[in-house]
Amino acid sequence: MRTITQLSAAVLLATATLANAQAVRSERNISLDLANQIAAASVAACSARGYNVTATVVDRAGLLRTVQRADNAGPHTIAASQQKAFTSASARNNTQAMMETAQKNPAAANLVHIPGFLLLGGGVPVRAGNDVIGAVGIGGAPGGHLDEQCAVAALEQVKDQLK
Repeated sequence: MRTITQLSAAVLLATATLANAQAVRSERNISLDLANQIAAASVAACSARGYNVTATVVDRAGLLRTVQRADNAGPHTIAASQQKAFTSASARNNTQAMMETAQKNPAAANLVHIPGFLLLGGGVPVRAGNDVIGAVGIGGAPGGHLDEQCAVAALEQVKDQLK
């Protein structure tokens, strides 16, 4: 009987320890310095192609880290870039892919009704290994696919920091 009681106590202690271990989590997130680098590289990549854009970088929760707006970028590009970044961080997916899925799948079409979501190309997750640590959203090029190309080019420039 004593062995059963000791075994039960050990199981309860192990379960309690496991539960406590899961109660506090550690998550990777984007730094302000890296967010600024990505935003600047995004604006530069689009400027090199003749597009005046705004680049917004958000953290893993979709909260604003930085915004950079090119000279002559339209005022609407600010909101568009932020919504694309938020959408990408929230869904942990490229907004171009999400837009295409929503166009083909009636059930996914309802994503447009989520407050703050913008299903246009130009939002790309920032990944450190397998972790999404933030997202970049770009608005202002003459097509979301072009915004996305600039974001991908910017992430390529900082890839050594994303390990």
